[in-house]
Amino acid sequence: MHEAPPLAYPHLRKYPGGMSTTYRISEAATVLGVSDDTIRRWIDSGRLTVATSQPGPARVEGQVLAELARQLADTPDAGVPRMESARNRMAGIVTRVLRDAVMAQVDMQCGPYRLVSLMSREAADELGLEAGSRAVAAVKATNVIVEVP
Repeated sequence: MHEAPPLAYPHLRKYPGGMSTTYRISEAATVLGVSDDTIRRWIDSGRLTVATSQPGPARVEGQVLAELARQLADTPDAGVPRMESARNRMAGIVTRVLRDAVMAQVDMQCGPYRLVSLMSREAADELGLEAGSRAVAAVKATNVIVEVP
């Protein structure tokens, strides 16, 4: 069996089995900063679709959730309380990854917050980041570090 090469950056971990590209209703609610009931209402109204290929509890495709996150970021609700992160770590969803030969720009939606991280292309590739990926943004001063949960 072919073994993956060691990561160039040991602090960037890729977990076995890769990253899930579907989200349970509670996970979708967390990354969008809304309640589980809001997600269910959006599913019932057709604003959000559910993955039908998987048995068990309803799951939302990462790509679909990323698109909704982009739409919500473009039109934030006025006067809605914002979630705050404990210890500057915010769980979210990757909404876009732009890569060139050396660098990658990773856009994330963490509840009502849009974050952008610039990292090496190699790091983005090793993390397997793409629109719909689950990720955690660790914010330190003016730097955003993206980690895989």
